[in-house]
Amino acid sequence: MHSNSSTSIQHGSCLCGAVKYQVCDLLPNVGHCHCKMCRKFHGAAFSTFGEVASQNFSWLSGETNLQKYVAHNGSVRQFCRRCGSSLTFQASDSHGSVVEFSLGTLDSHSGVKGDAHIFTESKADWFDIHDDLPQYKTHRDGEKLND
Repeated sequence: MHSNSSTSIQHGSCLCGAVKYQVCDLLPNVGHCHCKMCRKFHGAAFSTFGEVASQNFSWLSGETNLQKYVAHNGSVRQFCRRCGSSLTFQASDSHGSVVEFSLGTLDSHSGVKGDAHIFTESKADWFDIHDDLPQYKTHRDGEKLND
């Protein structure tokens, strides 16, 4: 069985390299989010976020290049103001103990795999899910759509 946690220190950055960060001790939840906001923010069929405890995430450089977008539901997304790379996500009900970051911004392979599809009720109609990962209508703790 493949473990979805990683204890190594990993580095990530935006497309232009202006913003750099470091993570360690990735948590096991690696979700493919199909909500409309994630699709629009990433310009793709879904976004994939890794999670770390907040004390295991640190900005290394370029924090002045970060821009925040607060959505109508209170969620906060951070991106590079120079190149537009989406970097972090914080749910409105988050207490700041976990940082969700765009897995695609890691500078090397993470060794983790997605473990669920979330918010599939709003997935793009031009994309079909063909893997065996659990699919949830909304959140992970919500209605599961497959076995």
